[in-house]
Amino acid sequence: MKRPGNNPKRRIVFVDVLSEAQRAKLAKTVEYVGSGHHKRSPADYGLDRTNPRPTKSLCDLLRVVALNEAKAMLRKGILCGMFSNFRFGAHPKYVWCVDTDGEVYEAKTDAVTPGAYHGYRLEEDDDMREYVKRVWKERCQETGP
Repeated sequence: MKRPGNNPKRRIVFVDVLSEAQRAKLAKTVEYVGSGHHKRSPADYGLDRTNPRPTKSLCDLLRVVALNEAKAMLRKGILCGMFSNFRFGAHPKYVWCVDTDGEVYEAKTDAVTPGAYHGYRLEEDDDMREYVKRVWKERCQETGP
């Protein structure tokens, strides 16, 4: 198995970094806002338009992910402890989730809007993909949002 890369900002925290209650509290403070840079279709995100960049992964490359599903995946990732240690205030920069089809998604926030996330599917050539799947299986006991 490939290592998940050398980017320390993109490593999953140890499961006991936050208690179950702390993860539940954190999950209530996040929002999923989406980004037109990662979408072919605006779906139900309220985006005026999409403008996928050639260098960005598309969250809807294989299928359209509805806003409620994206929100559920973000919260489930936090509840399972699938987030990075690198933070902007109280919010982890990255949160990961695996959907019911076994596809891996990464949500990301930034210093300008901490707690507001957009997400995208991790492509097959991304080393994080198999690492996230392995940790997801250990922590979540199931796949799905």
